[in-house]
Amino acid sequence: MSYPSRIEKLIDLFSKFPGVGPKTASRFVFYLLRKQDSQIDEFLEAVVDLKKSVSLCKFCRNPFEPNTNQLLCSICSNPLRDKTLLCLVEKETDLMLLEKTNKYPGLYFILGSLLTPLKKKETEKIVISNLLKRLKEPLNFGIKADFKEVIIAISDTTEGQATALYLERELAPLKLKISRLGRGLPLGAEIEYADEETLSSALEGRK
Repeated sequence: MSYPSRIEKLIDLFSKFPGVGPKTASRFVFYLLRKQDSQIDEFLEAVVDLKKSVSLCKFCRNPFEPNTNQLLCSICSNPLRDKTLLCLVEKETDLMLLEKTNKYPGLYFILGSLLTPLKKKETEKIVISNLLKRLKEPLNFGIKADFKEVIIAISDTTEGQATALYLERELAPLKLKISRLGRGLPLGAEIEYADEETLSSALEGRK
């Protein structure tokens, strides 16, 4: 016995969300089925508005609500940011946590994911290609910069370590200073769950 096709389709769509398996996706679908029409309409309007009103920064890929023809987020468009530093993070939440420390003055680039043996090489090539273009020709992305140091601010997990090694190897030909977060971030820890004091210490102790 299986669910009606429309339920199965929505379960499949929710299952494609990061960290969501079929069981959790099923709970999402049946939760929505129990909601009133007005609540469903509110949810759908919020999703549509998200796509209409939120853009990804042309340089760092962080989401923001742009004014007319605005291509850069408030960080990348800030003339006071240090344009010699570029910090690589896995996801948007990592960027926000590092910003809250008020210890990092430079720019960011969101990788979007870490490397795993199951991922296709094509995905890795796209990420590296996007990163190299920004380092070599930042003006093409609206940034007047002269990068001297790249900080790899990635969780110290097995996948994070593999990603950091891969990035170091790919960035080596550029002859830039490559550093990683230092003391304060425990082995195996994810940045997303670190407190601001810990992240501040890790930034200051990068090596």
